[in-house]
Amino acid sequence: MTKTLLIVAHAPSPNTQKLAQAAFDGANHADIDITVILKSPQDTQPEDVLAADALLLGTTENLAYMAGLSKDFFDRCYYPVLEEKQGMPFAVYIRAGHDGTGTKLALKTITTGLRWSWIQEALILQGDWQDSFAEQLEELAMTLAAGVEAGIY
Repeated sequence: MTKTLLIVAHAPSPNTQKLAQAAFDGANHADIDITVILKSPQDTQPEDVLAADALLLGTTENLAYMAGLSKDFFDRCYYPVLEEKQGMPFAVYIRAGHDGTGTKLALKTITTGLRWSWIQEALILQGDWQDSFAEQLEELAMTLAAGVEAGIY
């Protein structure tokens, strides 16, 4: 049975859209056999999370916190998935103009309550746009997808 990686990406700008696409492309590497679903936070429902084997969240940092739509995703999905998805492999990338620490802390708090398993520390893409951000994200998504397929996560 094929496993599913859900990518929930807040992508309000051309650069954050590049990041979402890089995540999708990395997870869809030709040598990895999993289903990859890319959705915006506002289009993601609890049923999507319940059907996933792992989740990669992408958000911008807004006013030292995650994007409002990313928070809305958690507001709507938290309790419906709480008991069913404990231990779910999770990774996050944060597009931060400054430092991203407020967003990371908020996500740590929420996912600790959900009992999700971070596969690595948050990937904080900080400062002015760099093309290497997409490469870093593609590698993260590929690592998560390969680990899910292999049953490591």
